Amino acid sequence: MKEIRRRVCCLLLSLMLLPWAAVAEQSYLIRDSDTRLLTAEELWAWDYESLGYVLNEIFARHGYNFIPGQKYDYYFRCMPWYTPNEDSNNQRACYSQLSDVEWANERLVKEVRQQMRDLGTTNPDGRSVWDTFSTGFDSLQGFEYVKMPAVQTLAVYSGPGYQYWRGASGKACVSTNGNVLAAGWENGWLLVMYETNNGSVRVGYVSGQDIKGAVPMNTYLTFEYTTAQVVSDCQLTDDPARCYASVTSLRAGDTVTYLTTYFNNSAWAYVETAVNGTSVRGFVPASSLATQGE
Repeated sequence: MKEIRRRVCCLLLSLMLLPWAAVAEQSYLIRDSDTRLLTAEELWAWDYESLGYVLNEIFARHGYNFIPGQKYDYYFRCMPWYTPNEDSNNQRACYSQLSDVEWANERLVKEVRQQMRDLGTTNPDGRSVWDTFSTGFDSLQGFEYVKMPAVQTLAVYSGPGYQYWRGASGKACVSTNGNVLAAGWENGWLLVMYETNNGSVRVGYVSGQDIKGAVPMNTYLTFEYTTAQVVSDCQLTDDPARCYASVTSLRAGDTVTYLTTYFNNSAWAYVETAVNGTSVRGFVPASSLATQGE
């Protein structure tokens, strides 16, 4: 447990020392698209979908309000530099601030996207917006965006096996058309993290046998599998990033199997227990857990 506390302190210290300006600077797709004329060559380095975000980043700099609940709204609200404007005339408030350079870049991005459509390509080998973006929720360290074979809906279980508890009343699924993060493989199962249709986040496993096509990830998970004791009442959740929905309640004195600790803005102990005889994995605050022998 001392090692867990040490890691938490180191993480929080590193976050405190990271200048906000540096975080904001790194979160732009093209940081100087407001001051420099872009070239068609550099835009062709992106895939088609990402150019949509490059285009809208020009407007987002000036507080453009995107359609609530749609992809650009979700994306830019996660950016530390984005502040939606409060003017009732959204377009006028935004468009009046754009410079000639920005309008020229807006036209060029549209031209390149039209060229891609004319050629019938999405430029799949181009750079993706999701290469460095964590999808708008407080993703866990160790999870990274993974390009899943598209047009699939995969069953999600809380652990690496069909015998584990399954969320959404036994119907939890992830669409590979959405943004999926993954941490690695365990016994042929991929540990994933994704947004659900109701806006929450779920962490769980999909079977490699259910995935049609290759998944570009060769990380393999290793866990501790040690007995740990719950030291304070807490909730087990499969959503350690947004809504923290409870899977089950754990009481002080309960024992669980400790797997590892994941970090975002908090430290989460990843554990396994049972609910009504069904094995389930999930997250509890690291401070709620103590390994036996402490």
